[in-house]
Amino acid sequence: MGKDILLKDIYKQFITGNEKVQALRDVTLEIKDGEFFTMLGPSGCGKTTLLRCIAGLETPDRGEIAFGTDILFSASPPRVVPPHKRGIGMVFQSYAIWPHMNVYENVAYPLKYGEQKKFSKKEIREKVMASISRVHMETMADRPATQLSGGQQQRVALARALVNDPQVILLDEPLVNLDAKLREEMRIELRELLHGLGTTVVYVTHDQTESLTMSDRIAVLLEGNIVQVGNPSDIYNCPGTEFVADFIGTTNLLSGRVEQGPAAQKVVQTRIGPICCEGLEALAEHEEVKLVIRPEDIQLSRQGEMNQANTLQGVIKNLEFLGDAYTVFVKVGEEILRVKAPSSGRYVANETVRVEFPAKRCCILGSYSNQA
Repeated sequence: MGKDILLKDIYKQFITGNEKVQALRDVTLEIKDGEFFTMLGPSGCGKTTLLRCIAGLETPDRGEIAFGTDILFSASPPRVVPPHKRGIGMVFQSYAIWPHMNVYENVAYPLKYGEQKKFSKKEIREKVMASISRVHMETMADRPATQLSGGQQQRVALARALVNDPQVILLDEPLVNLDAKLREEMRIELRELLHGLGTTVVYVTHDQTESLTMSDRIAVLLEGNIVQVGNPSDIYNCPGTEFVADFIGTTNLLSGRVEQGPAAQKVVQTRIGPICCEGLEALAEHEEVKLVIRPEDIQLSRQGEMNQANTLQGVIKNLEFLGDAYTVFVKVGEEILRVKAPSSGRYVANETVRVEFPAKRCCILGSYSNQA
């Protein structure tokens, strides 16, 4: 039977000078055994503090942390299991590679100097080479750390975290120091390697692309609180709050009121007109709501009937060329909508266009059921 990570009412406060900073505000969370779980949010939201609490590098002021039935931290009754006894491997943002050691020595360090079981030289070599091979660095075992690139240092840090076969791997912004192209390459490598191990992974990032492409589930944090938990599709397509909608990708947010439309069908009456979308039947008439629709879900064209549901007329105010696509800013009524359109469309400023909102791609803000 697997061991889930259970966090209950984790509260952590820091005091800097005369100021008290609430880093975590009674966070409760369950991370399932074997899943790739990402904690996502802006700088200062508490995600790294929460990761460090799991690792044992920070001690919460109150709450409880359990690994299956094993209590790692409890405020009452008091219990704190030290970091080296938690069965956890960690990759830091800075990688923390020893500059005076080569690759082999860096990876072997936890086996030689840790407080766990003592290994023979043969066992150490077998474990180290196996871990180095996992990250495709076996030909660089003797290379000095000072001669490693950023991507190679990241691999060494990961090999060192894996050398003890931990049940949980914690990664704190491991790709943030890499350039964009290498970050993309390492994202793919990391995802394949860590998913293949079947180890529980807790990953911290502020990068939305990393979280969406790598995770089984995502927790979005803001000001020490978890505001939404879900799989990447739920988080992106059905955001629970304005912050989540705006932080994860680009979106269009329309305010409106639920009204009775034609053929006894409910619609959202907005400043640009009535919009049909799914999930309105459960809402009360005249209820104030906010409608979310992503730029790539809006269909742009030059012709077609204007009396169809969710079809409106607009004028292009501006365009941004993105290479394979344009971000088109279309004025519809008093609203400016962002639309992602293929570059082959060759749209121009001040052109009148037809804008269509597929009802299945329109989401009522907060309609997602948050299961933290």
